[in-house]
Amino acid sequence: MEPAVTQEEIRLAEDRERTAYWRRWGPYLSERQWGTVREDYSATGDAWRYFPHDQARSRAYRWGEDGIAGISDNHQRLCFALALWNGTDPILKERYFGLSGLEGNHSEDVKEYYFYLDNTPTHSYMKCLYKYPHQAFPYQQLVDENQRRNRWDMEYELLDTGIFDDDRYCDVVIEYAKHTPEDILIKITATNHGPETQLLHLLPTLWFRNTWSWHQQEEKPELKAILSKSNFGLIEADHATLGKRWLYCADLDSPTPLLFTENQTNTLRLFHQQNSSPYVKDGIHEYVVHGHLEAINPSLVGTKCAAHYQILIPTAASQTIYLRLCDLPDLPDPFGSEFTTVFEQRRLEADLFYDKLNNSLPTTELKALQRQALAGLLWTKQFYYFVIEDWLKGDCNELLPPPERKHGRNKNWLHIFNDDILSMPDKWEYPYYCAWDLAFHSLVFAHLDLDFAKHQLDRMTREWYMHPNGQLPAYEWNFSDVNPPVHAWAAWRIYKYERQMTGKGDLQFLEQTFQKLLINFTWWVNRQDIEGNNVFQGGFLGMDNIGVFDRSAVLPTGGYIYQADGTSWMAMYALNMLAIAIELALEENSDYADIASKFFEHFLRIATAMNTSGLEGGLWDSDDGFFYDVLKLPDERRLPIKARSMVGLAPLFAIELMPALFLERFPSFKRRMDWFINNRQDLTQYVACLKTPGSDQQRLLSLVTPGQLRRILQYLFSELEFLSPHGIRSVSKIHEQTPCIFRVDGQEFRVDYWPAESHNAMFGGNSNWRGPVWFPMNYLLIESLRQYYTYFGDDFTVEFPTGSGHLFTLKQVAKALAQRLVSIFLRDEKEHRPVYGGIEKFQTDPHWRDLFMFHEYFHGDNGAGLGASHQTGWTALVVNLIRWSEET
Repeated sequence: MEPAVTQEEIRLAEDRERTAYWRRWGPYLSERQWGTVREDYSATGDAWRYFPHDQARSRAYRWGEDGIAGISDNHQRLCFALALWNGTDPILKERYFGLSGLEGNHSEDVKEYYFYLDNTPTHSYMKCLYKYPHQAFPYQQLVDENQRRNRWDMEYELLDTGIFDDDRYCDVVIEYAKHTPEDILIKITATNHGPETQLLHLLPTLWFRNTWSWHQQEEKPELKAILSKSNFGLIEADHATLGKRWLYCADLDSPTPLLFTENQTNTLRLFHQQNSSPYVKDGIHEYVVHGHLEAINPSLVGTKCAAHYQILIPTAASQTIYLRLCDLPDLPDPFGSEFTTVFEQRRLEADLFYDKLNNSLPTTELKALQRQALAGLLWTKQFYYFVIEDWLKGDCNELLPPPERKHGRNKNWLHIFNDDILSMPDKWEYPYYCAWDLAFHSLVFAHLDLDFAKHQLDRMTREWYMHPNGQLPAYEWNFSDVNPPVHAWAAWRIYKYERQMTGKGDLQFLEQTFQKLLINFTWWVNRQDIEGNNVFQGGFLGMDNIGVFDRSAVLPTGGYIYQADGTSWMAMYALNMLAIAIELALEENSDYADIASKFFEHFLRIATAMNTSGLEGGLWDSDDGFFYDVLKLPDERRLPIKARSMVGLAPLFAIELMPALFLERFPSFKRRMDWFINNRQDLTQYVACLKTPGSDQQRLLSLVTPGQLRRILQYLFSELEFLSPHGIRSVSKIHEQTPCIFRVDGQEFRVDYWPAESHNAMFGGNSNWRGPVWFPMNYLLIESLRQYYTYFGDDFTVEFPTGSGHLFTLKQVAKALAQRLVSIFLRDEKEHRPVYGGIEKFQTDPHWRDLFMFHEYFHGDNGAGLGASHQTGWTALVVNLIRWSEET
């Protein structure tokens, strides 16, 4: 019996059919706009110094807005978020604080505790928790102590300051429930966990993104108070393109003051120049924190406003305030029984939606983990606006970039015109899209919202994203950097998932994506294969400091690197495109069979080059039984870089199964394939397993032969090398005692095993690929093992762990690896979650222990979370891994 269609699914269908725009409003506000490339108008490209946190409260942004647990419309014209003040902080808390890339001992890092507890694909119900201390926030202490520490030290965190001792903090929960697409009910509940009554200032804030300062022709919008005799405040928001909206603010014991100012730069504070208006962006801060009554507009008009609630909360008690943002101007009772009913209904509908999604999961803990991961993924959607040409030229007389900008960052990306809702890796640490991250995000989004998943991949291949030469933009710090080409992989898997779930795949999506990726594939072939011999360079390829060199920079030795991972990604890309072409030939247009032949031959040539170029035996070291990068020096010497790392595991990703039906339906392709097998053994001898059909008579196309596979898996499953209790390490643990020392022409370079944070400054030092466990790479490895099992079946067994004497099928091993990754978040036999390491409050405190953070990467030995703390972009892959870990 088919499960009943949920109300959330109905809303998704209405949005898809454009009968109701349920996605128009969502959590699209960034959590950090300061310190971004978009806001950097410096000569040096030093975004952190040009726009630091201290200026954020006073300086109007050009390209976006930020706030705490905020929402906006899909073009971020009107924004809503929460501001707070505990009576002791030096500044009004309007945005999350963190260290800049220059301040942290491991680069940028948010220093707040907030958790995404719930969200639905149409954002019909959303819930977020922020833990706000009672004492003055230790801004300078966090900066000073982290500056004092070096790269070998742990980071100094907010809990380390003692500010949460004796539970002197408030849990502040922000909830949103949509009555209609344009009627949003808001509840803000503060709970005092401290031993004494706490006075807390809550300032729900409404403002317009500043567009009028940059465009003289732009009509300035207006917020104004509407006089009301009822027990609520009312603010009217009037915008030329959005229209009118009204914010209802329920009073508590007496009329709640409404504070108005302008979302314009305080030039007097920042630049010692006279302000054009006495009311500026930090006016509400000045009024609340410093008591400057003249800082707010007594006429109750402006472009930024807040309702000022001052609430006394006894210990262990809660207070709730109610608001309503909608398109209805004359609600007589906005907070009556309907308000309560809608909230209860949306919560219930969210439960029903997720119950349907996770009904196969056996424990409440797994269900909670899955739901919070998906909530985080949905909360990290963001309005992203960036027009490179305007950014380079500047606007009117407001922001005129120095002439150096024309020769600096992203100067060759003049076509970029980004104005979309996109999935961010982390809305504080990475408040910008990253091309390869987005592909992994989309795989998880497919379980929630197929339309949005496909939309994300579609954006990257559109002409206002993709370079005219075919390159996909990497990320705003350098659009020209090269990320692994995983978009065809993601598109193919999303198509197959939809076909599996609905019985019909979206051929139009698949074909459109394929056509655009043909251009990108050509760019790779022409730009990243220096010698034209099918061995690829690529650069750092997302794995920042994994090698002995910065692979994005000019090598200190001269020459260039034959990259085992770059070549493997291209082999994988060719196979993904081959699989899509086969599907399109079978389902859409037989002409695609000829294109399939093109990618089949591409793959053969890449596989051959992988095993014959660079050195005797190519990039495969037959003595070690592993793939390595090879450095080609200007004098033609070729030296293997024998670091055992994820670089040498990447060849496992290049695997595809060719269906027997295709060979039956297209005998011309089969004849061509057989011709290669019989006549070009020089091109086919390194490919598994063209001749021998596997299960369902499928043929295996793999960069790794069965013999090579067994040798690599010995390393992969060794607890002395790659296998950790919580997944596969990015660098072998053997390099802890025996570093990879690479010597050339009197210079020495090395790779050590660092299971935690990076010890060097490569790529800013804010991520480490020399030991930690990374979810995306583990996901690809597990998927490859599952595909190998589909071909080889139960007869192919391996020792797991290596040396244990226990033999398992590859399917069983894949499941075990998935379980190890999921276990990072689950309580162990000591009731501790590995993700939180030795942080006692997260392990034992009932108000903390069931909250999840989804970190960027994880300690290679104990699974503790590292890097960005809200990376529910690709770490949300735990959702898919939970499914694999529970398969029979």
